[in-house]
Amino acid sequence: MSMAYSSGYTLAHWCLLVVLVLPLVCTYIAKAKGLGRSAADGGFDNRDPRAWLARQGGYQARANAAQANSLEVLPFFVAALFVAWQQGAAQAWVNGLALAFVLLRLAYIACYLADRASLRSAVWGLGWLVNLGLFFSGCLSAA
Repeated sequence: MSMAYSSGYTLAHWCLLVVLVLPLVCTYIAKAKGLGRSAADGGFDNRDPRAWLARQGGYQARANAAQANSLEVLPFFVAALFVAWQQGAAQAWVNGLALAFVLLRLAYIACYLADRASLRSAVWGLGWLVNLGLFFSGCLSAA
């Protein structure tokens, strides 16, 4: 399952890029409805974006919260990847766990947007466990 591309990037590297971009996707979803309209007409106010986002409700507020959470989980994922690589974890394990994390993050964001709070929390917990597995994957592949 080791998927090394000609550039030397593995599937895990591409997963890292996706996880880095997900906060921007959430930000766009949160702001999209207000783009193209003036602030006077209730459109996105780039002079005071945090206050504008704080006034939003529904899926826009949830997208903004998903963006914040995406930034909050990022350090653990990055650290887990680097620890796995430093410990010489089998690349197939690292790729599989990184992909699982990306899929769980996508599900988490979808649950947030759909206002499925309990399912969202369960998906978040699974993502945390995947990161923990990634962190210790060097031990797993050495066994």
